[in-house]
Amino acid sequence: MVIRRKIDRRAQLRRMREESLLGGGQRRIDAQHRRGKLTARERIATLLDEGSFEELDTFVVHRSSDFGLDSQRFLGDAVVTGYGSVDGRRAFVYAQDFTVFGGSLSEAVAQKICKVMDLAMSVGAPVVGLIDSGGARIQEGVDSLGGYSSIFHKNVWASGVVPQISVILGPAAGGATYSPALTDFIFMASGIGQMYITGPDVIRSVTGENVSHEDLGGAAAHSVRSGVAHFSVAGEEACLAQVRRLLGFLPLNNMQDPPRLHLGDDPARSDPDLPHVIPDDPSQPYDMLEVIGRVVDSGDFMQVHQNFAQNIAVGFARFDGRPVGIVANQPSHMAGVLDIDASVKAARFVRFCDAFNIPLVTFVDVPGFMPGSNQEYGGIIRHGAKLIFAYAEATVPKISLLTRKAYGGAYIVMSSKNLHGDVNLAWPTGEVAVMGAAGAVNIIHRNDIRSDEDPEARRAELIADYEERLMNPYAAAARGMIDDIIDPLDTRAKIVRSLEMLENKRERLPPKKHGSIPL
Repeated sequence: MVIRRKIDRRAQLRRMREESLLGGGQRRIDAQHRRGKLTARERIATLLDEGSFEELDTFVVHRSSDFGLDSQRFLGDAVVTGYGSVDGRRAFVYAQDFTVFGGSLSEAVAQKICKVMDLAMSVGAPVVGLIDSGGARIQEGVDSLGGYSSIFHKNVWASGVVPQISVILGPAAGGATYSPALTDFIFMASGIGQMYITGPDVIRSVTGENVSHEDLGGAAAHSVRSGVAHFSVAGEEACLAQVRRLLGFLPLNNMQDPPRLHLGDDPARSDPDLPHVIPDDPSQPYDMLEVIGRVVDSGDFMQVHQNFAQNIAVGFARFDGRPVGIVANQPSHMAGVLDIDASVKAARFVRFCDAFNIPLVTFVDVPGFMPGSNQEYGGIIRHGAKLIFAYAEATVPKISLLTRKAYGGAYIVMSSKNLHGDVNLAWPTGEVAVMGAAGAVNIIHRNDIRSDEDPEARRAELIADYEERLMNPYAAAARGMIDDIIDPLDTRAKIVRSLEMLENKRERLPPKKHGSIPL
């Protein structure tokens, strides 16, 4: 009898596990596929190394309800949670299951998500959330809202401890959007994922505005206009492949260094075409991404926020196998000027890199901050100060390369020596000044120009003299604001050696609870 009972229980276990694999049932799985979407388990299998997933809380079910859900109980409820590996490195994951009550968040779902986040913090490994949910489970009322609150709290406590990544693979509406917003990076599958606080129907009823789900909260809206999403990728498989790529640059937690990966690229390699990237005419634009691609390992640069605030580029690359965070002015877009969006984009990225021990390499070619009443009214002073705060607070190795110009306050902001940049390099084409030569001469020599018989010729003469004496990197180098002026051919080797020298850099902030960044 005892043996028979054991056999029955083992058979029951197998049946229950098989049942849990079906989520809301084959009919709903088929409906998910007809929408062109993967199921929660298929997504996990795509993200993690083959056969590495270990599920947690398989047998959790939702709490009893007075609204007709008692007869519908699904093992695991509307989320699949657990852990596995990405390229052999530990990662935790939760995937909302749209086949179970539309992926809605219940008290049980929230507890499963919070448990996996607690484990991630204890173990010290990233958390990836795969989002596909209709929102709070209305039948559970305030319990579902309390569940969101608990998840938000975990997001905040995990911030700066382990990397947190959200992948939007379906709807995320209302309060559900705030958990992704609290994480470090948001990926959106274009044409599939949407995020918005209030949907098109509510907006139409309140404001009369007609807008589609995609235009309101699709990947294009958030990766180009709002900046909420860091990555927009076509197709779920491709999107999850990019998540794997990103994790390869990141440490597992804030106590580790990022993983070094040698790609076989000679650290002393030079590129004979690099000196010719910058046009002879200083008013002509060029693509800073070309400079970056020629000096990083194998030309591999993973841009973050690629389509948002394109006047500045941020992302991850490697030098001699070491991951670095790159911040670069982009002269091919708005001349690389710093505006509100660019300042916030760069400040957030700098703070993430600093939190996770990722050295910063900054490529500088900036004419200043964007002028205009829209920028002033929008708070350019406050937002620009965020970037100052981020660089000044960062204790990771900070290396900068001045390729052409750095004027005014924008020079200070971009990892300058006065913000405790560790190594500040410049090409011979570099310029550090309060402003451009023409503007400076018009102020300094206003009376001289007015009194001259040929004001335009005198202005041109004074501008040429100003450029010769002050618009070069040697004046800044003479004052120690530039550590070295280098041949562009030596750029890669100089950055590699600087990173080697700074490998064991240790710096601590004054004792305090935290700073007060100008939010």
